[in-house]
Amino acid sequence: MNSLIRRWTRFWMRFSGTGRLGRAACGLAGVFHPPFFGRVPLASLRGNGYFSPSSSIHHSDLVLGNNLFVGDRVLIYEDAGGGRIELGAGVHVHRDTAIQTGAGGKVVIGDNTHIQPRCQLSAYKGSISIGQQVEIAPNCSFYPYDHGMAADTPIGRQALLAGDIVIEDGVWLGVGVIVLNGVRIGKGAVIGAGSVVSKNIPDMAIAVGVPAKVVKYRSDAS
Repeated sequence: MNSLIRRWTRFWMRFSGTGRLGRAACGLAGVFHPPFFGRVPLASLRGNGYFSPSSSIHHSDLVLGNNLFVGDRVLIYEDAGGGRIELGAGVHVHRDTAIQTGAGGKVVIGDNTHIQPRCQLSAYKGSISIGQQVEIAPNCSFYPYDHGMAADTPIGRQALLAGDIVIEDGVWLGVGVIVLNGVRIGKGAVIGAGSVVSKNIPDMAIAVGVPAKVVKYRSDAS
C-alpha cells in the first residue's frame, strides 16, 4: 500500500460505524482495496471496525467489540421482541450472512470467531451462543426452534419447540452444517461438512453425518 492510499484509507476509517454515514465512510476507505478478504485488514485500523456499505443493520440492542469486520450484504436484523446481539472483538461476518433475533431469542458471538459467507443465525424462542475462536464455514445454519408435527394441525399453527444452541470455544464447523435446537457442541469439536447436529457433541470430538455422530476424537487423529 503506497503512502497516499494509506492516508486515504486511514482518514475515512476514522468515521467508520454501523450507521449509514459510517458504512459509507468504510466504502470510501475500501475503494483502493480488493473486495471480500482484501478488506478484512481495514477492520484493524480503527476500534469501530469495518462495516460494508452494502450491509444492512436494523437492530436496537447491539453490543459490539473492537475491530469487527462486517462484509457485503450482511444482514443484522431485529424482529418484533428480538433480544440482544453481541459481537465480540475481532469477529468477522462475511458476505450474505444473516443474523436475526425474534421474541425470546438473542445471539452472542465470542472474540475472534469467523463466520464465512451465506450463513443463517435465526434466534427465535431460543438463543444462540457461540464461543471464541470458532471457525464457521460457508452455508451453515443455526435454528434454536422447531415446529411441532401434529397431524391435525397445519404447520403454520404448530407450537414451536425451542432450546438454546451453545457452541463452545475453538469449534470448527464444515461447509453446510445445520445446528438444531437444544444442542451443545463442546470445546474444540469438529463437525464434518453437510452434517445435521441434533444431539450434543462432546469436547474435542469429530462428528459427521445426518444426524451427526461421533466417529473419533481429535486426540485419536494426532
